[in-house]
Amino acid sequence: MNLQDDLRQRLAHKPVLLMTHLVLGYPSLSVNREVIRQMAENGVDCIELQIPFSEPMADGPVILKANQDALAAGIKVRDCLAFAAEMAREFPQVNFLFMTYYNIVFRFGLEAFIRQAAESGMKGCIIPDLPPEEGGEYLRLSKESGLAAVMFFTPTSTDARMREVASQGGGFIYCVARKGVTGERTEMDSNLADYLSRCRKATELPLAVGFGIASREDVGMLEGKADMAVIGTATIKLVDREGAAAVGPFIRSLVGN
Repeated sequence: MNLQDDLRQRLAHKPVLLMTHLVLGYPSLSVNREVIRQMAENGVDCIELQIPFSEPMADGPVILKANQDALAAGIKVRDCLAFAAEMAREFPQVNFLFMTYYNIVFRFGLEAFIRQAAESGMKGCIIPDLPPEEGGEYLRLSKESGLAAVMFFTPTSTDARMREVASQGGGFIYCVARKGVTGERTEMDSNLADYLSRCRKATELPLAVGFGIASREDVGMLEGKADMAVIGTATIKLVDREGAAAVGPFIRSLVGN
């Protein structure tokens, strides 16, 4: 089953889905493994596995530091691929996606990266700095390999741009909730509601909303307006502060369990 169909099937039983995020190798792959177990066993639908990059331009200071620390500890792309394959085998109930920046993919080799991502059991890739106009080969190879090439909407996207971007991607649309980088608080106001309404009209793909989602209240505000809440910085802060064992209760709190 492709990613879009899987998410639609899940939405028949849940008002809003959850996608979480972690940086591979931060603070270590062994901690990543336990965090993923906590997430998977508590109902997360999708997990972004970020392959570290030295200049993660869309990410705020918490995720930036995680990227830098993982790289300093020696994490390699091949380590990320092998670890991802292990996780996909161990937790088949979760849709795993790679998130990274295009320089990583380019240096590894586009065709080899897409092939190995598909072979490792990934359901898609999220590359925020690759616009569809410059990603023709990436989009073609992803489609051929059965990987969803997740596209982005932003609050500054025109309706026409949204329709064009959506037509190139698959799986779901990542709706950036506001201008800026990850980690800052996002408030539900008329501007965000209007923006998500425009997003909904532009595509039939499920809508995932990220940047600043950190609590049950935040997740609840998306019900009826979007399909999936993206939790990133909040989880990394939690693991830094309380350890991996705190992740399970946190995930349960997001869905009201």
